[in-house]
Amino acid sequence: MKRWLTMGIFCIIFLLQKNLLTAQDAFLPCDRNATKETIALYGNLKKLSQKGYLFGHQDDLAYGVNWRYEKDRSDVKDVCGDYPAVYGWDLGGLERTSGDKNLDGVPFKNMRQYIKEGYKRGGVITISWHLDNPATGGNAWDTTHGTVASVLPGGANHELFKTWLDKAASFMLSLKGDNKELIPVLFRPYHELTGTWFWWGPNNCTPEQFKILWRFTNYYLKEVKKCHNLLYVYNTGGDFKTKEEYLERYPGDDVVDMISFDTYQWGNPSKEDGFTKNVHNLLNILDSAAAETNKLTAIAETGYEAVPYANWWTDVLQKAIGTHQLAYVLLWRNHGYNEWSKKMHYYVPFKGQVSEKNFIRFYEADKTLFEKDAAKENLYHIH
Repeated sequence: MKRWLTMGIFCIIFLLQKNLLTAQDAFLPCDRNATKETIALYGNLKKLSQKGYLFGHQDDLAYGVNWRYEKDRSDVKDVCGDYPAVYGWDLGGLERTSGDKNLDGVPFKNMRQYIKEGYKRGGVITISWHLDNPATGGNAWDTTHGTVASVLPGGANHELFKTWLDKAASFMLSLKGDNKELIPVLFRPYHELTGTWFWWGPNNCTPEQFKILWRFTNYYLKEVKKCHNLLYVYNTGGDFKTKEEYLERYPGDDVVDMISFDTYQWGNPSKEDGFTKNVHNLLNILDSAAAETNKLTAIAETGYEAVPYANWWTDVLQKAIGTHQLAYVLLWRNHGYNEWSKKMHYYVPFKGQVSEKNFIRFYEADKTLFEKDAAKENLYHIH
């Protein structure tokens, strides 16, 4: 039976390559040469979203509150006995000359090993990239005008930019499982693309320039560097009001696999429910956009810094998501004490934290899927 299913998939891929079938017809990745594991993950995420959403956490295996680089450690696992189903990582810093650690201090050699461990247990990997400003040498938050134009084909920094993409490709192609297969990655470049705080934001480039930036990145990684283990995640801030606004910079169905947004809790949930209402409205728009584009959906970043509200997980986040079908929801990192802000910076509970018990209730809910749930689904195999 598996043999016939596998043959069927390869027939679909053949038809796609001959332009006799569209990716939307078969619900396949936009990369027509995607690896079989990447194809399987994409289809399985679609089916799994009908059951529930995968829970993710940024930098989960590297560090947590009051610890760093302890083997098999995870704040999530310490609390609920299970790892997150999605592991978030970031390539920021890879483009630099030194390039041995990312912008949060995680050595890339460690990150590579953590990715392999999470994948081997059945988890899903997503990677963002806070890449430096190629026009100035500043960081991702350097919003010097004209940077995007300078990295597009024909621009003054285009050749430099390609060397940065070369480094990203080398890292993606170094991610391999025990059988030397490439590990699939949900790649989220130019994240929060509607925000004004990064050099690729709307204050620094037109919608058309952004689309060219995205499409060139997609082309270069797929066609030039042969990275066929990537699923491309279009990601905005949580500041859109309509579907048209959300899709204004959308680069095309042929270069996107998933659509998403980032949003965080800022108000006090014990006094107002603005976050819950806003997320619900954003998800309604996302659902509409997904129906039009036939893409997976996700909340790619969210959280409430230091989670001071004891029942935030079930009374706020769970209610905000409601019955919406998402591939995953990812919480931001557990840095611990932040010297710059002089306060604690973390987004999931640790042992003894005020929301610990409520997080366990959240974990036990039917629609929240952690790593043990993901492992049962064999996400990298065609069913």
